[in-house]
Amino acid sequence: MIFAVITFPGSNCDRDCVDALGRVLGFQVRDIFHKENTLGKCDAVVVPGGFSYGDYLRAGALAKLSPIMYDVRRFAERGGPVIGICNGFQILCEAELLPGALIRNQSLKFVSRVVAMRVENHRTQFTSAYKEHQLISMPVAHGEGCYVADKETLHQLESEGRVLFRYVAADGDDHGDDGNPNGSMNSIAGIMNSTGNILGLMPHPERATDPLINGTDGAGIFLSMADAFSKAGQSRHLPELAS
Repeated sequence: MIFAVITFPGSNCDRDCVDALGRVLGFQVRDIFHKENTLGKCDAVVVPGGFSYGDYLRAGALAKLSPIMYDVRRFAERGGPVIGICNGFQILCEAELLPGALIRNQSLKFVSRVVAMRVENHRTQFTSAYKEHQLISMPVAHGEGCYVADKETLHQLESEGRVLFRYVAADGDDHGDDGNPNGSMNSIAGIMNSTGNILGLMPHPERATDPLINGTDGAGIFLSMADAFSKAGQSRHLPELAS
């Protein structure tokens, strides 16, 4: 399975993703610069964290206009799996590949710590390696991670099982905002699109794949994607499209 990891000006977690996917988990990884017009041969796309374009204007608002995002959109529309992590989540929302938006943390402070989450839906290509309602932990590092959406969108996300990860208190219970690091509505930490091939989440799974640092709870996302790829029965390499 080949993962494409995109680098924007200001990305700072692209190397973390490449290391986690390649050295730790053993996948093939391709580095893609944001000015490239095509993804080339790949089976999944990772839009990593960081501060693309310095978060000028609005986090992710400029990165969505990068040339490579045109092909990312086409890749996603053809069913290719895409995962946006932290700033990548912001970019996918700005590109309208995911609903809602990420705004300034309610505390108005940058938050950097390990958080507890609950797997809300383990029957997806991003979560099949987890158990139902499994408690996991991953680090967060963001200043604009508060997920917001209108009531109708929130209802759709919840009723359709598209909230994949939810912030919880360390003991796994819902205690108001005790486990919510940014004030996200419904304590949402990660969501999926309506067709089930795009995931956006604020916590960093790539920083939780090696037992030497932060445990291995994040590896389940990438292993789930690999399992779905394997069960597809054939390569999902999508043909390169002309720029």
